[in-house]
Amino acid sequence: MLALAAPVVAAELGWVTMGIVDTIMVGRLGADAIGAAGLASNLFFTIAVFAMGLLLGLDPLVAQAFGARRLDECHRWLVDGVWLGLIVAVPLVAVIHLTNAALGLWGLPPEVLALTRPYLGILAWSLPPLLLYAAFRRYLQAMNIVRPVMFALVAANVVNVIGNWIFIFGHLGMPALGIRGSAYSTLVARIFMAGCLFLVIVRHEAHVTPGLRDTALGLDVARLRRLFIIGFPAAGQAVLEVGVFAAATALAGRVSANALAAHQVALNMAAFTFMVPYGIASAAAVRVGQATGRGDPDGASIAGWTAIAVGVLFMATAAAVFLAIPRTLIRGFTSDTAVMEIGVGLLFVAAVFQLFDGLQGVATGALRGLGDTRTAMLWNLGGHWFFGLPLGYLMCFRWGFGVAGLWWGLSAGLMICGVALLAVWAAKKGTLLAEARTHG
Repeated sequence: MLALAAPVVAAELGWVTMGIVDTIMVGRLGADAIGAAGLASNLFFTIAVFAMGLLLGLDPLVAQAFGARRLDECHRWLVDGVWLGLIVAVPLVAVIHLTNAALGLWGLPPEVLALTRPYLGILAWSLPPLLLYAAFRRYLQAMNIVRPVMFALVAANVVNVIGNWIFIFGHLGMPALGIRGSAYSTLVARIFMAGCLFLVIVRHEAHVTPGLRDTALGLDVARLRRLFIIGFPAAGQAVLEVGVFAAATALAGRVSANALAAHQVALNMAAFTFMVPYGIASAAAVRVGQATGRGDPDGASIAGWTAIAVGVLFMATAAAVFLAIPRTLIRGFTSDTAVMEIGVGLLFVAAVFQLFDGLQGVATGALRGLGDTRTAMLWNLGGHWFFGLPLGYLMCFRWGFGVAGLWWGLSAGLMICGVALLAVWAAKKGTLLAEARTHG
């Protein structure tokens, strides 16, 4: 589990590091820029994560084919994944632009709105390469090829840092573009990520039989429908989870610019720690899927429980760090006293929900390896949107807790999802093992 998960986790950390670096470098432009960049990024991912979630269907399909030693099926699912990514990219880019145009109705501070719109407009064009990257990555991971995925993210971070330095502040003869420069840098980095993994696939497939070159590249509607049916609930779950934090970000913007900046800083740190169990979840989906493909329910059970244990252990450690040095962590983003005071309170709430956030993340991956993507979607809908967000709204705007109230509501939703998905995993694996032993 660790051999597979470690590079994937490193890739996930590299992914969120890109956002943190953007926040830090944009932070030199002021609290309004921090809030605008955070809001635009969250809105982008609320939409983009749906398309990326559709491609999560590749996890069980490719992994189970690989476990059954059907390389031809692995190749065909890659082609289907690329088709699906390209098909959904066109309407979703349009949705991002429409959302950008409607931001004036959200009641945001004018200074934040003026910075958010150009940033989001540029980010929209990074969706097509991002979806190609997602398809390439899911394919490689499901076949245990994970180190190149890690390299692509690490290298993309270097590209992003250099791009930020050039475009935001105007170096090497470029004009200083401010917050728009950060968006251009992110666009370049995402094109670079997709290009890296494409080259890895080309090199790998040159030495295997049957090869990708022997695979039909045409659109297969029936297979695309199957990928969509498995991927759609995963996409829905991802949208519900990311969307609730985007909604909280929009609500935090109605409190004050300082509250929005503190929310964004704390959210960056919580997202950073979550990338570890999220990466472990990907490894769990692969190992559970491969074991299922080769007809090994005991192996699938052990893989899932191992992943859950590792994820919970890490998140308990992360919670301890949040409680021990909150000011030190926040000082890495901003020296604004007002932002720091609010941020310390938010990190305390983050420490409380770390364990449950990791639990629900890894359990979701283990269930995905079995081909079950619907359960996590339903629990996220109920836990986050029917309970957590309404509670957070009441605590923030009616009961006087401010932006910390939003976070307590989100924490309650994560607790519900974590406990529920763990119980579902235990029940499903118990049923599969009982059936296997009966037939065995």
